[in-house]
Amino acid sequence: MAGLLDGKVAIITGAGGGLGEAYARLFAKEGASVVVNDLGGSRDGSGNGTSAAAQKVVDDIIAAGGKAVANADDVSTMAGGENILKTALDSFGRVDILVCNAGILRDKSFANTSEQDWDLVIKVHLKGTYCCVLPVWKWMKENGGGSMVLTSSTSGLYGNFGQTNYGAAKAGIYGMVRVLSIEGRKYNIRVMGLAPGAYTRMTSDLPGRIGKEPDPLSLPENVAPGVLFMVSDLAADHSGKILGVSSRGVREIKMLQTEGFQPGRPYTAQEVAENAAKVFFADAAERTAASA
Repeated sequence: MAGLLDGKVAIITGAGGGLGEAYARLFAKEGASVVVNDLGGSRDGSGNGTSAAAQKVVDDIIAAGGKAVANADDVSTMAGGENILKTALDSFGRVDILVCNAGILRDKSFANTSEQDWDLVIKVHLKGTYCCVLPVWKWMKENGGGSMVLTSSTSGLYGNFGQTNYGAAKAGIYGMVRVLSIEGRKYNIRVMGLAPGAYTRMTSDLPGRIGKEPDPLSLPENVAPGVLFMVSDLAADHSGKILGVSSRGVREIKMLQTEGFQPGRPYTAQEVAENAAKVFFADAAERTAASA
């Protein structure tokens, strides 16, 4: 039986464990040749890291009859992003899929967030996405296109206490998805955003989870099928969308613009204030009705 990704080559960053590992294993099972990237560092980004985590995933994929190669480059540098692409081209000759999944956490309330905490989280998540996307984008642009999934988060889309640095980076990635989906149309490059919800090393100590066994539905392997859909030809007509994938299912997350002004004429400060009040109270009423 043919797999959904037969003959395709996928790069997955941060795939030495958690969600990335689940994606890598499923993609390989569905016929893809997979570049398993992982720096092997700690959750907060400290330490030099090793390729051991990525290699373990690769060994398991090969033992199961799949094709994979390990890569331990740092996603947050341009040299790292270029080397990740080079690994795909040297090993498999092309790249059809990129999933930017690598990340770290340094959660603190905003007043307690140091400049280093801010810079490193932004560097790994937001710049890291840029560094990996750019070389792959250029290659896809000249070679018929492909699909990309960039990992955002509800922490950036909705907000979450103690994650100003992480939320800002993830909101930035949302912006990348929206712009790249527009620019990619003429090159057959599809770009979608992912806001996953799963029990992993990144989320195991969130309030309410410490000391508890994870809900089986929240395990990474139950998120992976949603990402498989996003990179496969089943989603060929979709780009620019943000999907939330978790134990609650798959849902599209949209940013809506409320109509309030007519184009073509200036507004006084009082009119702007009055219209803003109408929008605010209408939104509050809608949220109240929805929660009733």
